[in-house]
Amino acid sequence: DSLPVLNIFLITLLIVPFCIAYSQMPTTFIVQGTVMRTAFGFIDTATMNFLDALSVLIFGHLTGSYLYPALARHNIKIPTTYKFAIGSALGALAILWSLFVEHKIHHSYNTNNNDDSLNGGRISVLWQGPAYALIGWGEIFAVSAAYEVAFRASSPQTKALASAINIFCIGGIPNVLCLGLYHLCHGFFLNSRDGTAHITKLDDYVTAHVGNYFVVLLGILAFGIGINLHPTVRDYVDGVETRAAEAIRTPVQSRKKGRQQRAADELSPLLSSSPATSTTSEKKSKHAKDFGQQPLLYKMASMRAGPPSLAKYQQN
Repeated sequence: DSLPVLNIFLITLLIVPFCIAYSQMPTTFIVQGTVMRTAFGFIDTATMNFLDALSVLIFGHLTGSYLYPALARHNIKIPTTYKFAIGSALGALAILWSLFVEHKIHHSYNTNNNDDSLNGGRISVLWQGPAYALIGWGEIFAVSAAYEVAFRASSPQTKALASAINIFCIGGIPNVLCLGLYHLCHGFFLNSRDGTAHITKLDDYVTAHVGNYFVVLLGILAFGIGINLHPTVRDYVDGVETRAAEAIRTPVQSRKKGRQQRAADELSPLLSSSPATSTTSEKKSKHAKDFGQQPLLYKMASMRAGPPSLAKYQQN
């Protein structure tokens, strides 16, 4: 089962680009939201994360109850890699929206910085809403499809391991890559006033270059879309799923003999002197010729019995 497990690992690696975008919700999205205005007096950047869960519920219902059934009625099945590509595309749209919000933050600051009635140029944190919603919708295609293929393409003995590998590719590898990415792009988060990463205030934030980091993320997601749309990758994943489906449909032939076969094989040697290769019908014919229409008895385990007519041969 090592080869199927390796296949699961290679397949779930395809959603790593999307999961890198997903990992921005508790990190870069929070950094961006700290310089935005609280909405309705209680909705801040940390609270905005609930939109991701809400988006998963709403779009999960719409996709599973309406989109997939509508495609099925037209005999359309979305390949697994295309689902990954759709998820990555929705993640890319979320990053694009964050770039738009970044532009709006800078524009509002430069235009309304000295106007106290406009909160010193701070925009509402609700502007981040579409980014969270798009990430949640992307989870329906990317993450859900990864769980599905990990379970479906693995053997019963390796389903737990396959699920663990899938979780590792969803949460483990992307987080490690994000740590390396933050280190490489550390300069984007430094303000121009004192060269530190203290950008929680709007005056410092607008001097940093957080938008450049979003551009890097956009390039990673574009790579994820491209590799999942590649015909070779699509055919590889389809082949793994097809072989797994055939293995489920094809029953494993048992090596144990059936009850009737065992009974036929254990005919008493007293009932026939024909070679071992003779058929059951030949043995029955031989018995009827020698002993008449007596019952044909079989041995079971160590119990043996012969026909009553053998007594005349014993007397002779």
